[in-house]
Amino acid sequence: MRLLLVRHPRPEVAAGLCYGSTDVPANADETRRVHAALSEAGLPGGLPVYASSLQRCADLARLLAGDKVVFDMRLAEMDFGTWELRSWDDIGRDAVDTWNADLLHYRPGGGESLLQVARRVAAFRAALHAAGQSEALVICHAGTMRLLAAMQDGAALEEAALQAASTPHRIAYGEMLVLKD
Repeated sequence: MRLLLVRHPRPEVAAGLCYGSTDVPANADETRRVHAALSEAGLPGGLPVYASSLQRCADLARLLAGDKVVFDMRLAEMDFGTWELRSWDDIGRDAVDTWNADLLHYRPGGGESLLQVARRVAAFRAALHAAGQSEALVICHAGTMRLLAAMQDGAALEEAALQAASTPHRIAYGEMLVLKD
């Protein structure tokens, strides 16, 4: 299966805020720019398009595929619970260190653990395989992209999740990553 993963455009949120599952919109100009860049890149026509239903992904997906987008909440970014829309400085180093001490199971802000997110992303991936998809375009989030990339080598789910969490976050807004497995 070949997956063309695209990170959503830059969201309309202040720098330094935690905004995982919060439904913040993407910057409209950035959405148009990313759409134009993807169109110029010559994406293969007729690909099935899947997207996180959070509007920063959904708006771009609709521009690319109209009403043919399949929205799937399994592609959403991590839910950070009470940390959502709080400044990382206000959350504090102690809370982040507690999370880092148990990345797999700790639920930041009472939201989702990394393992919970990995399970739902793996369920999405398994559903694509079961449906016999040979290729798909997926508009999602950096965390989701890192998880899907870590899963492609067939590692145990816990190992893949920890690998994704330890991968430096270098996926730019609007960037495309192609996975083949």
